Amino acid sequence: MKIEDVQSTARQQRVAAHTHIKGLGLDAQGCAMPIGTGMVGQEKAREAAGVVVELIRTKKMAGRALMLAGAPGTGKTALALAVAQELGPKVPFCPMVGSEVYSSEVKKTEILMENFRRAIGLRIKENKEVYEGEVTEISPEEIENPLGGYGRTVSHVILGLKTTKGAKQLRLDPSIYEQMQKEKVTVGDIIYVEGSTGAVKRVGRSDAYATEFDLEAEEYVPLPKGDVHKKKEIIQDVSLHDLDVANAKPQGGGSDLATVMGSVLKPKKTEITEKLRTEINRVVNRYIDQGIAELVPGVLFVDEVHMLDIECFTYLNRALESSLAPIVIFATNRGVCTIRGTEVVSPHGVPVDLLDRMLILRTLPYSLEEIVQIMSIRAETESLSIEDEALAALGAVGARTSLRYAVQMLAPSRILAETSGRVSIHPDDVAEVDDLFFDAKASAAILVKSDGYLA
Repeated sequence: MKIEDVQSTARQQRVAAHTHIKGLGLDAQGCAMPIGTGMVGQEKAREAAGVVVELIRTKKMAGRALMLAGAPGTGKTALALAVAQELGPKVPFCPMVGSEVYSSEVKKTEILMENFRRAIGLRIKENKEVYEGEVTEISPEEIENPLGGYGRTVSHVILGLKTTKGAKQLRLDPSIYEQMQKEKVTVGDIIYVEGSTGAVKRVGRSDAYATEFDLEAEEYVPLPKGDVHKKKEIIQDVSLHDLDVANAKPQGGGSDLATVMGSVLKPKKTEITEKLRTEINRVVNRYIDQGIAELVPGVLFVDEVHMLDIECFTYLNRALESSLAPIVIFATNRGVCTIRGTEVVSPHGVPVDLLDRMLILRTLPYSLEEIVQIMSIRAETESLSIEDEALAALGAVGARTSLRYAVQMLAPSRILAETSGRVSIHPDDVAEVDDLFFDAKASAAILVKSDGYLA
């Protein structure tokens, strides 16, 4: 007889480059703490980002743009993600890279517009009439088949529901009875029936029927409180892009093979017409005026903005000024360079008229102490045990090379420490990893010495 250990099915958290960022790390007055919620240093930039977050929350920032400019590895993406964390999960955050717009199937401006629409949320409030309770009876009333023949058909069904406050008998359409059969509803189940659509949802079995057996397949739920007939407010969060896609694709579909294959095989990416978007905007504005929906302008983060060309920049000028525009955060590490698609030289590779519409934030290189602090936070995030001397050695490597290279050295150092039979990372492990691998500057120095070829 073979006995095997069953591996845990608990999902392990995947650690990404910015997993440790949980917010901007500001106090109640909006001043940056030296270390807070994963952010270290960059006090001025973080305080400025805090002001932007307040503007977004008060909906005063729609259609404006923010530019994060700084050297590589100074925390531009981290700042943008910290802004997203501060805004919370309800505010849409759509990250993209400048080079994403170049596609052989769709226009550049279409991809930009798509991402703009993804970053604008719509919170739809809907009041639904619901009948909720424990099923006390299901009595289908049958009549002779009006079409003749020997069969009998269900004319209506009598459904008994009870809650803690009272009970009610409902006379329902036969189509609702069919739904109840599909949901396998029996007496003693807790269900709710939507008044407007007639949709039936089985919540679970009433806990009055819960037995003393430990192994039960059923989910037991308590008897609903209040009346059987209730009004519920249901809030749905969608983005404008979701509405575009839902209306662009033809609804329904035939049962023939061509239709089935067409839905299985991913079709070519098609453009959503401006006419359809205008129509959706009109409907959305009507909903907002009626108070049914609320617009939630989110954040569109465009990294490597210098990769966009002059066509995209001129389109952005117009898109930023439209009534339905999100907050756009650009990031670039370029100084004065040519605008792509032209021979014009401009700061950050962005036309001056678009730069004029932006608030520009500068990120500064990290000091040695800040690099050590970041390494300590990363080690904790990756569940690594590291000695203080090893942290200091990593900090020195980060100051000499770059922060990214130092962060990448953590995992190989851990493997070397485990190979040597140690639990925590020792300075010797850091020195060995530094000896094994080259950073970008060291590699470039070797290439310079060897006339551009690897010897």
